[in-house]
Amino acid sequence: MKYFYTILAITFLFTSCGGHDTNQNLDTILQSGDIAAIKSKRAEIATKQKEIAAQLLLIDEKIAELQPNKKIPLTTIITAKESVFKHYIDLQGNVTTKSNLVIFPEYAGILKEVNVVEGQSVKKGQILARIDDGGLSQQLSQLNIQLELAKTTFERQARLWNQKIGSEMQYLQAKSTYEAQQKAIIQLEEQIAKTLIKAPFDGIIDDIITNQGTVVSPGQSQLMRIINLSNMYIETDVPESHITTVTKNKKVVINFPVLGKTIDGEIRQAGSFINPANRTFKIEVAVPNKDNTIKPNLTAKLRVNDYTNPSAILIPQSIISENANGQQYVYVVQGRNGTDQGTAHRVIIETGLIQGDEIEVLSGISVGDEIIKEGARSIKDAQTVKILNL
Repeated sequence: MKYFYTILAITFLFTSCGGHDTNQNLDTILQSGDIAAIKSKRAEIATKQKEIAAQLLLIDEKIAELQPNKKIPLTTIITAKESVFKHYIDLQGNVTTKSNLVIFPEYAGILKEVNVVEGQSVKKGQILARIDDGGLSQQLSQLNIQLELAKTTFERQARLWNQKIGSEMQYLQAKSTYEAQQKAIIQLEEQIAKTLIKAPFDGIIDDIITNQGTVVSPGQSQLMRIINLSNMYIETDVPESHITTVTKNKKVVINFPVLGKTIDGEIRQAGSFINPANRTFKIEVAVPNKDNTIKPNLTAKLRVNDYTNPSAILIPQSIISENANGQQYVYVVQGRNGTDQGTAHRVIIETGLIQGDEIEVLSGISVGDEIIKEGARSIKDAQTVKILNL
C-alpha cells in the first residue's frame, strides 16, 4: 500500500501544475484519514493521468511524422508475376554415327587400284578400289563365247524339235547345256563383283588403311574407313527417375565445349530398358551437322528440357525461410495504400522445381503479391516495414 501511495505521489509530482503546493495538499489529505477525500483525490489524479497519456500519444504520433529515421525495418520487394519456367537436367555424352564403317574385302588378292583419297566425298555404289581378280575376267570372256555357242545350239534344236525333227534327248541336252552356261556366268560375275570395293553409303573417306599393291584377305584386311557426318547423334544414359519426363521429341540444348558451339536438338529415341547395373536408360539425340564440324566421339554437354510451365511464379531461393514444422514461408507486404510503408505478413508456400537461383512456387503466392526480398531475415510477422525500391 505504501508503494502504491509513493507511485501516486511521484505521478502527481510530474503531472500536476501545482508543484510543491499540490504535494502538500496530497499529504494533508492522506494524513486526514478521510476515505472519501482520498478517493476523490485519486479520481482527480487518474483523470489527469489519462489526459497526459492522450497528450503523450499525440506527441509520439507527431514525432513519428516529423522524424523519418525512426527504427522501421528497411526492405526491398519483388512483385509476383507469371513467366515461362523451363526446367533442365544436365547430362553428358559422346557423338556417334551409325554410318561409320571400316570396309573389309570379300575377295583375296592384290589391291590393284585405290581410286579415292582421304577426305574425299563419295556416293553410294561408287567404286573405291579394285582387287586383282586373278584371271577371272578372261574366264568370263571364254564363258560368254561358250554361252553364245550353247545358245545357238539350243535354239536350233528347239526349232527342229518343234518341227518334230530329231530326238527329245538332243533338245533337252542342248537346253541343259545352255542353262548351265548361264548359271556359270552369273556365278563368275558375282565373284568378279567382289573384287570391286564400292561405297556402302554416301559419306567421306576418313582413312585409307591399306595401300595399293598390298595382298588382302576377306574379313582380315582393313581397307579404308568411310563416315557419313550428316547422320550424327549423341547417346547417353539417363537416371530412371526421369523416365516419365525425358521422352521422345523433348527439346535439348547441345553444347560442344571443344568447339565453343551450342545448337538445338531433340530426343529422337528413348530406351524402354532400365540397365540393372546403374539404373539408367539410354536416349539418342539427333545432331544437325550442316557444316561437318562435329566429329564422331566428340564430347557434348546436354541440357534436356524435362518440364515446362508457361505460367509459373518464380522467386529467388534466398528469400525462403523454414519454420520448426519444416514449412517454407516468405513475407508479403500488405496495406501500403500507395505509401512506402506496409505490414509484413508471413505466408506459407509450396515450392516445385529449381532452376539456377530461382524456384517455382506452386501455392501460397498469387500474381501481384509484393514479396519481401532484402531484409526478409530480420523482420517478424505483422511488423511495419519501409520499402526502398518503389
